[in-house]
Amino acid sequence: MTYPEERLAPVTYLPGARPPEGPPVAPAQPRSAEFRTAESDHDEPVSLRDVVADAVERDTERARKRAENVALHALTRRGMSRREVERTLRARELDEETIEAELERLEGVGLIDDTALAQDLVGRLQERKGLGRQGVAAELTRRLLSPAAIEYALELVESSDELARAKELAEARARQLRSYDRETAVRRLSGYLARRGYDGGTVRAAVAHALSERSASSVRFR
Repeated sequence: MTYPEERLAPVTYLPGARPPEGPPVAPAQPRSAEFRTAESDHDEPVSLRDVVADAVERDTERARKRAENVALHALTRRGMSRREVERTLRARELDEETIEAELERLEGVGLIDDTALAQDLVGRLQERKGLGRQGVAAELTRRLLSPAAIEYALELVESSDELARAKELAEARARQLRSYDRETAVRRLSGYLARRGYDGGTVRAAVAHALSERSASSVRFR
């Protein structure tokens, strides 16, 4: 495209001022549309799809990092089942895909393991709380462990060991019931063991054992 020649207005100089030497400088001509187009052709075109994809990727990475931080913070306080961790992540309103990915990651590195946690809980619940099989099962269920992990852990509970623990608990409790008649002592001992998850047969055997030892333990029932 050709632009018409522009004429300059005559310049009037002040007295004593000298005009600059050389020919007058023509005003800068605007760039042609062809030049501007050619210059912009060197830039990579950015589509809306690319912009959206970048934004989604950044959001996904932020959500992943947040899920990881939440889960690790919860697991530093205590061992947790898969469903307990899942519930914790859901409480933070993370999306399903992010939650599932984090759970898979934690299982992959061994930070959540329902079977191992169930085995650990069985030992602690029996030794520290004196719970029977039914009490252990109820506690494992409360901790949201998988049914398979609960079933496997309960197989580790030996009937002979459970009866021995029930007898020990009944003997210790019977010493606190020395002022009660036999019928009341039986009722209270039975309720005490039942609340700890011992089955009926184990309760009856343990109560009978504890009361049969009343003479040796100086427990006297009216």
